[in-house]
Amino acid sequence: MSVRESIARAVSEALRRLDMASADVPVQIERPRDASHGDVATPVAMSLAKKLKRNPIQIAEAIAQSIELPPDVVSGVEAVKPGFINFRLALPVLQRTVREVLAQADRYGASNDGAGKKIQVEYVSANPTGPLVIVSARAAAVGNSLLALLDFAGYGTEGEYYVNDYGKQVEALGESFRFRLKERLGRTAAGESIEQYQYPGGYLSALAAGVDEHDAQAWIDPSQGAAGLGRQAADRLLGSIRSDLEAYGARFDQFFRESSLHPGQVEAARRRLVASGHTYEQDGALFFRSTDFGDDKDRVIQKSDGEPTYFLADIAYHASKLDRGFQRAIGLLGPDHHGHVPRMQAAMAALGAPSDWLEIIIVGWVRLLEDGKPVSMSKRAGEFITMRELIDDVGVDVAKYFFLMRRANSPLDFDLTLARKQSDENPVYYVQYAHARIASVVRFAEERGAAGGAGADLSRLTAPEERALMLHLLHFPGVVAGAAEARESHRIATYAQELATAFHQFYHVCRIVGEDPALSAARLDLARATRIVLKNSLQLLGVSAPASM
Repeated sequence: MSVRESIARAVSEALRRLDMASADVPVQIERPRDASHGDVATPVAMSLAKKLKRNPIQIAEAIAQSIELPPDVVSGVEAVKPGFINFRLALPVLQRTVREVLAQADRYGASNDGAGKKIQVEYVSANPTGPLVIVSARAAAVGNSLLALLDFAGYGTEGEYYVNDYGKQVEALGESFRFRLKERLGRTAAGESIEQYQYPGGYLSALAAGVDEHDAQAWIDPSQGAAGLGRQAADRLLGSIRSDLEAYGARFDQFFRESSLHPGQVEAARRRLVASGHTYEQDGALFFRSTDFGDDKDRVIQKSDGEPTYFLADIAYHASKLDRGFQRAIGLLGPDHHGHVPRMQAAMAALGAPSDWLEIIIVGWVRLLEDGKPVSMSKRAGEFITMRELIDDVGVDVAKYFFLMRRANSPLDFDLTLARKQSDENPVYYVQYAHARIASVVRFAEERGAAGGAGADLSRLTAPEERALMLHLLHFPGVVAGAAEARESHRIATYAQELATAFHQFYHVCRIVGEDPALSAARLDLARATRIVLKNSLQLLGVSAPASM
């Protein structure tokens, strides 16, 4: 049983003794933001106050006096306004944490919370009409880290990319590609220019240059349909997208093509919605009554000419996820898709999905800065900074870490000047350097024959810096569990930064390999445990943990 679980149980037992358990309020154990507020705390008294109609600080004081915990687990309990109960942990429980980390190694912080549950994470899913851009790079970092977090929490996960290879955008891509092929062959008409087409980017010129000349001659013929030509271009672009994602270390178990839904599954989704009783016809079109589920207006799913809308195809896609047996589906959408969320959740509710089955995470805008000034990223001109250009510039680790330092739905300023620095000013280098420094210390100790391991006397770890570092190690499982439950990878990045800081403070004050063999052995074990947790943290972010820098 973890320390948090022991404290939560002790609080629950105190509530029973005080006849407060009938209020049925969960006992949450939190990590205080301010270290002066204790090592862990619970706000249960404030939750009880609303139900019991009593002063929360009086409830907190009564609970604090009734709690029974061994002195080797908790050295102090206090009730503070407005109603928190703060706990200060005893040194022995912190020292035992070091041993737990060393024993569990790369599984320290993992859990079986999600055992038996399948979760799908659909992310990036950018149209294959051009290279991946910066917002897609952010989505790839967030989605991949979320998969790692959920895996660590015991869920069965699957990462998926939805390939929009059907519809008007593919036809528009085909016409743009045809122009680039004609341009290559010197066959453009007088007055014809790329500005007439939807996709003016130079990447289509590079794509056209790689086409066999015989095929190029055939494809510029007007009899070659725009949709078919668009799929040729989309397939080639998708190959490049997959290559970039692989280089980025993003995990995708499946690339699901929209074209596979037409017409069968799209028509099946239409029939299922009609059968649900939540549709009606108006002016020849078929509407889904999404206002029945809280949307601001009803949505067209089939136009008056009988053609399905993109929304209906998206419903069919999400219905396929439900049919594939996922207990939860998480989708990452771009910052311009806020309006899509309520209608899609409404459609899934109409198809019988649980109310919390579909989770949507909006990934916020990214602004690139260089020397404090915004870098132009004009899509209108067909020119933009691609994901590949970014990772070639700053590297995969730096790109991912910078994207994961902030909450996913928050706008992000990506500082290229800082990202290029290979010093401790750069946050990812700061964390990686802590890991590399420990590896160096351990190598030095091993060369000198210093001890450490199962026989080390961890009771020697009593310095304030040692205590602070051990406390950070103890918090890791709770941080991971909270991040997985909230779908917030940035919590891991924040924790890694704090752990690295705690280690650097420990390193500068406490000599690890010194004249006292027993103390050296204990500090070496603390350093090794810290290295494990730093590595686990970085791996959850998809970032490497180098042994030297």
